[in-house]
Amino acid sequence: MSRPVVALVGRTNVGKSTLLNRIVGSRYAVVDDQPHVTRDRLIVPVSWGDRDLVIVDTGGWGLDAGSAMDVKVKQQAEIAIARADVLVLVVAVSDGLIASDVEAAGLVRSAAKASILVVNKVDHERHESQAGEFHQLGIEPVIPVSALHNRGIDEFMNAVVGMLPPSEPPEPYAEDVIRVAIVGRPNAGKSTLLNAILNDDRAIVDEAPGTTRDSLDAELSWQGRRFVLVDTAGIRKRSRIDYGVDYFSVLRAMQAIDRCDVALLVLDATEPATAQDVTISRYVRESGRGLILVVNKWDLVPAEYRDAHKDWMRRRLEFLSFVPVLHVSAKERRNVKTVLQRAFEVWKARGQRLARSTVDAVIQAAIERHSPPRVGTRRLNVVWAHQDATDPWRFVLHVNDPALVPSTYERYLERELRREFKYNGVPLHLEFVPAGRRYRHRKEEETS
Repeated sequence: MSRPVVALVGRTNVGKSTLLNRIVGSRYAVVDDQPHVTRDRLIVPVSWGDRDLVIVDTGGWGLDAGSAMDVKVKQQAEIAIARADVLVLVVAVSDGLIASDVEAAGLVRSAAKASILVVNKVDHERHESQAGEFHQLGIEPVIPVSALHNRGIDEFMNAVVGMLPPSEPPEPYAEDVIRVAIVGRPNAGKSTLLNAILNDDRAIVDEAPGTTRDSLDAELSWQGRRFVLVDTAGIRKRSRIDYGVDYFSVLRAMQAIDRCDVALLVLDATEPATAQDVTISRYVRESGRGLILVVNKWDLVPAEYRDAHKDWMRRRLEFLSFVPVLHVSAKERRNVKTVLQRAFEVWKARGQRLARSTVDAVIQAAIERHSPPRVGTRRLNVVWAHQDATDPWRFVLHVNDPALVPSTYERYLERELRREFKYNGVPLHLEFVPAGRRYRHRKEEETS
């Protein structure tokens, strides 16, 4: 199912990015593939309670936005508002109610969507009474928070979740169907790759309408395997500005990823991997979908530069070292036949089911080879481990204290699981829970 979209909007310096970091629980760097732009929007997947959603952090603007950059920033916010399911207007109690807040509130009200007014920087109880003046903006509810000091965040996010549209039921695909999404930024060659795959001699194609608006998925049989290619090629409703095109492209990619088992991230060999490529790949990893990097237009890279190109790509996307990389020319139909074969291999690895004793043995052997470091006078003890019953790419380790798990040791255990069970192209999520407590994954609770 597709995640609903929540947009954070408002003027500059009210703390939208701080609020996002607080919700996510980590610091997200603001990146952009456009030169000299530091106020672009972030698109971040978030889970809260029993709901998965996407939060868009837009750049702020001022009332007298005169520069070209300020105009683009404001247009980005307008685009985010047009696509969002819930709007969150963020203001700052420390500045009081000013003209830019009134302008932003008018923009939010005119959208006629579910909305919340967040009064940020309410760092102490004595500041809460000052939040009352913001009721005159005509947006309810008004929730005082302090993103910096973690005050009011639960109330705010619970209100957001309460306004989200109902969850969509999972799509009715048979278990043996491999759902593959072709994603990537515009002009990387997604459509050409899709056409090259569908024109394979061994492909029997049947077009069937997809569940998302303006999409058309392609069903095919290849070497006895059933595939559904999830359509992301082309943006049917283009924005009047390039930034809007990029924004809708990322959202469409995320929606396709939510519906797939394996994502093919198409990269343009003639251009460096951009912030948008990194955003999409991180979303695939966080969603637990399989991932394959398809470097397209390989025919345009001179032979003498190809080794250097591969080395550069490895360094640029080092966090995807477990992901297979295919170098193809969709236009020339070179190496395209390997794409479906590799997608099948990643799908099969992602879905393998392992006995508890098998997982336990691998984890304990890894610990014997390399003991966890001490944290003060204490050391991590893994009592037992198992594969999650719902998400086979998630592993649950029952330990004496989750606070004793350094991030470096978590990555070590992940590498050992990956090496032992050949999880090529499969993001693994390790969850550490206190031993002795009954583990119930959130998705199990939803269906119970």
